[in-house]
Amino acid sequence: MMTDQSEQKTADPRDRRYLLFQIAFFAGTVLINLVLPRTAGALGLPLYLDNVGTLLAAVLGGYLPGIAVGYLNNIINMRGNPGNAYYVVLSTLIAASGTWLGRKGVFDRFGKAILTIPLFAFIGGVLGSILTYLLYGFGMGEGISSSFARNLLESGKMNVFWAQMTSDVIIDLIDKGITVVLVFVILKLIPERLKPGLWLTGWRQKPLSTDALRAAKKNITRSVSLRGKIIAIISAIMFCVAVVTTFISFLLYQSFAMRQYTYSCTSAAKLTAGELDPERIDDYLRMTDADPVYREVENHLENIRQGNPDIEYIYVYRFLEEGVAVVFDLDTPEVKGQEPGDVIPLETYLQPYKEQLLRGEEIEPLLDDTIYGRLLTVFEPVRDAAGNCVCYAAADIKVQDIRNSTLNFMTKVFSLFMGFYIFIMALCIWLVDYHLIYPIAAMTISARKFAYDSEEAREVSVDRLQHLDIATGDEIENLYESISKTIAETVGYLEDVEAKGEEIAHMQNGLIYVLADLVESRDKNTGDHVRKTAAYVRLIMEKMKEKGVYADALNDAYIEDVANSAPLHDVGKIMVSDVILNKPGRLTDEEYDMMKKHTTAGSKIIDNAMSLVSDSGYLKEAKNLATYHHERWDGKGYPTGKAGEEIPLSARVMAVADVFDALVSKRSYKEPFPFEKAMDIIREGAGSQFDPQIAMLFVESAEEVREITAKHESMLGLGIRRFEEENQL
Repeated sequence: MMTDQSEQKTADPRDRRYLLFQIAFFAGTVLINLVLPRTAGALGLPLYLDNVGTLLAAVLGGYLPGIAVGYLNNIINMRGNPGNAYYVVLSTLIAASGTWLGRKGVFDRFGKAILTIPLFAFIGGVLGSILTYLLYGFGMGEGISSSFARNLLESGKMNVFWAQMTSDVIIDLIDKGITVVLVFVILKLIPERLKPGLWLTGWRQKPLSTDALRAAKKNITRSVSLRGKIIAIISAIMFCVAVVTTFISFLLYQSFAMRQYTYSCTSAAKLTAGELDPERIDDYLRMTDADPVYREVENHLENIRQGNPDIEYIYVYRFLEEGVAVVFDLDTPEVKGQEPGDVIPLETYLQPYKEQLLRGEEIEPLLDDTIYGRLLTVFEPVRDAAGNCVCYAAADIKVQDIRNSTLNFMTKVFSLFMGFYIFIMALCIWLVDYHLIYPIAAMTISARKFAYDSEEAREVSVDRLQHLDIATGDEIENLYESISKTIAETVGYLEDVEAKGEEIAHMQNGLIYVLADLVESRDKNTGDHVRKTAAYVRLIMEKMKEKGVYADALNDAYIEDVANSAPLHDVGKIMVSDVILNKPGRLTDEEYDMMKKHTTAGSKIIDNAMSLVSDSGYLKEAKNLATYHHERWDGKGYPTGKAGEEIPLSARVMAVADVFDALVSKRSYKEPFPFEKAMDIIREGAGSQFDPQIAMLFVESAEEVREITAKHESMLGLGIRRFEEENQL
């Protein structure tokens, strides 16, 4: 799509060449809007062609330049025809629609571009026709479509409304069809490498990628997005301004219109009175409308009415007790006037003023419902040389004309305001996006992608944040700098804490092994037991994780806790007598009972340790290991006789590792079992002594187990030789 390309490759808007390039292009689109309509007019073509430049600017430049070019086009054309300003709302709608369609890639293919013609024709033809009607009324203009509309009207198949609407739509379909084709051709002629530079951007930071822009525009928030709130606020303000402005304008114009129409009515009545000879009123009453003298006066009155198109009726009445004597009553296309000398009843709306009229007094302009509709009427007394009122000259204006005038004025206000509103909204959204939304979105995206799991990831995340280069020059820039500084310092502190944590962890593990070695040193039978069992435990748990065994309980943190606390599984032996620990032969039942107490003793020792620290962490598993590593799957173990999955998972793992190491290790009371024999014993104990899944995983990992055994035997042999050498020295 056009937008995606431009957003990915847009030049720096602060580059002078970039600005000059865009200014030249958009000036060219304005020039196109000026030249093409005048060319069509000079050639006598019934076309407008006044939106080609607007559509080009919208598709290539975006909402703001497209709307600006359309707005400017109508304002410039006011010099030739002030009425063009009232159609600015149509130009801005075409620009907004063109930008939206351009962003969807509609103008990339001719077939898709052609499908936009009905939309633009609807805006220019249907909406334009309705706007024309509200502004001027149908059939009154001399526009491009007026001759076609007259032909349709004269055919007798359509009324004025549909004749004008049909002509406007048909001509606009042709006009917008040519406009779309011209725009498509020009788009294809412009080199692709130049198009991205035409999209109007206002980056105050490092430009976002297309994906980041989509994420910024679709940012999911708990309620209404900041962009939505700002648009809503601007819209609300503009709406309030529109309502207040429109209401005030309506009141002022209505008051002005009433004064203006009253003045016109009064002037027409006075002029009519001036054309009459007060001394001949009786003669006029006896004449016919064919009498030359009567006809001459009537022609003068008709000229007065023709001179003021607002005046609907002009007449001269003499008010009598029995009714109203008609002196003059001009015919209209809709109503034939009364004959001179006719006496007609006094209309209802004049009844309250009958006595004043009979006395020949001045009366205020009247606004009442009559048999001819709602009229504004002015009566002007006609007096003879003695000052006596011999009749009244009257002029009427239909109130509907006043309403139409007011509607016409309000339509102009609304049209101008809507065009201005669309332009202001486009400008505000453009400024908000580049000065507020995109900088905040860039910081949000960087923060969400911030990774703390490794030193390299932290460096990449900090670098990404610091290279946003947000330079809005306001509080957003201050916020960005504060966030960048805070996160950089936080990462530094985190690295220090992590380093110290690693040191503490190493020290902790070292202390565990020191404690385990102290216990082990008392038992001359165990050799390198604690280290080997810890290695077997880690191997078993890694295999469990790999195979998905007990996956709901197994995670990296759990494995580390169990593996690190494994050396403490026999810590309770510190409470067992050396005589029992190192007895070369078989233990008696009493001695065996004493030996079994190392499990509960270990539990108490670790309980005491847990009470001294706030974060017991791995000690919880150390307690499980020390207490339950001699329990059996079938419930025949000690110290509690737990069975199956009642036994903590870590203790079930340790049970396999502990027994296997005891089997393959040399003791004072036995020789080591062969590796294969020990594995057979573990296999046979699956489901009785051991958790069957854990036992079988251990057996299946025989090669890795053999490597661990060999490694520790080698390390043990090296230690013995060093000890012997040191003693010889």
